[in-house]
Amino acid sequence: MRLVASYEDPSIRNLVVDLDRYPELKRAFESGETVFIPDASIHPMMREVKSQLDLRNVRSIIVVPIKSQGSVIGAIFLRTERDGTPFSESDVRFCQVIGSLTGKALRNAHRFESLVRAQHEVSQSQRSADLQRIAMLGFIRRLLERYTKSEEHLWAESLLPKASDEELERLVNVAMQVIGEEAKG
Repeated sequence: MRLVASYEDPSIRNLVVDLDRYPELKRAFESGETVFIPDASIHPMMREVKSQLDLRNVRSIIVVPIKSQGSVIGAIFLRTERDGTPFSESDVRFCQVIGSLTGKALRNAHRFESLVRAQHEVSQSQRSADLQRIAMLGFIRRLLERYTKSEEHLWAESLLPKASDEELERLVNVAMQVIGEEAKG
């Protein structure tokens, strides 16, 4: 597990934490349940780390798992000092609300990032399709320009009956209207 933020030392970032040194944290991660220890000096779970708790002057502990989609993704870990006021049941409930809200906020942030990534991928796909259309139209335009410069073109077009010429002109106008509408989106 990694420690992301600490009140005791705000400069700490991304510190690897050995869960064996924090049985209360380990239990919260494994069970997915809040761990509340009103008095760490006498709690059986803390027996093996009692000397460390004494050095840190710890009295009571709350560990609230932060969950997202049913999995524990982090925890809120609070302690009071021996000479301070111990945590109450209302403190525990408050921390549980904060943990729940934090999990939801992180899930929403993840969803937002996923949507932004998907939108970026769609934008790139759309740009690629636009470039393909531009290339195709450029090719057709150049092909028609070269074709219309040849003498055979002028001669070949004069062979069409007037009705065919009018129908071709109508189809070109319809096609240009459709292309204009498509360009609007």
